[in-house]
Amino acid sequence: MTERIDILVSEDVWGAAFEQLTTRYQVVREPGLWQDPERLAGQVRRSRALVVRNRTRVDRALLTAGERLTVVARAGVGLDNIDLPAADEAGVVVTAPLGANAVSVAEHTLGLALTLARGTVRLDADCRAGGWRRAPGRELRGGTWGLLGCGATARACGELAAALGMRVLAHDPYLDPAHPALATARIELAPLERVVAEADVLSCHLPATADTTGLVNADLLARMRPSALFVNAGRGEVVDEDALADALEAGTLGGAALDVRASEPPRPGRLEKLDNVVLTPHIAGITAQSQALIARTLADDLDAVLSGGRASSSVGTAKEARS
Repeated sequence: MTERIDILVSEDVWGAAFEQLTTRYQVVREPGLWQDPERLAGQVRRSRALVVRNRTRVDRALLTAGERLTVVARAGVGLDNIDLPAADEAGVVVTAPLGANAVSVAEHTLGLALTLARGTVRLDADCRAGGWRRAPGRELRGGTWGLLGCGATARACGELAAALGMRVLAHDPYLDPAHPALATARIELAPLERVVAEADVLSCHLPATADTTGLVNADLLARMRPSALFVNAGRGEVVDEDALADALEAGTLGGAALDVRASEPPRPGRLEKLDNVVLTPHIAGITAQSQALIARTLADDLDAVLSGGRASSSVGTAKEARS
């Protein structure tokens, strides 16, 4: 096949909104294409638009291969798999519906914390085995919820925590303390040391960057309360998993829930053996509602850019298709 492609989908991204695009554009859907870099580059070379989730590496080399490429649509909010400066230099529009899955991530994060606090997974396993161990859990109301990062998903999480009757502290050196959303969500910005030390629940909503990789390490974990719960709904690279396992095994941390891992899918290891750990497969932001909203937003942006218009959810300097 050598014909041109209007829209190339290299991961498991689809929905009614994308189905509608097939009536006006040549759409090629290959959900596993991200696993074959050579074939991916060849397909991108023929494409005007590329749709990815978080596994396709949209680096400078791929953007260079995309001689006809005008827009990259990211189904989700993380941008660590896309070289945004290279895309800007190439005049390629990058669109991502930031905040579209904030409620989904927030609800899952809160659910994980509640699961840890009440020992739900352990009690479920015991009941299934014929037991009836009525071990007491703990309430979150009256405690402190700490946020690492205070973007849209973290603020949505903080709002839910506040609704439970928790005090919410957040560390985010890039957020303006006067941001109006902080008051709405009842979130107080504070230094990292204070957030970590005072949190009864500490949730991570950070992207993977040079500054954040390995941030949650042995030193940070040692500054947490022994009863504290840690939830990661950001990026797995932020957490030193060996240090986390050390703290959990030593009893210096109350429990942990991870929706994201440094390597996905991970090889089973120490964390998988601990009964005060809850694991989910990077699905915090994946609900029927969030995926429909993301698909609709991206489809509209793809249609706009390919028609010579502007993307409403552009995250780079390029706003419309290069000539």
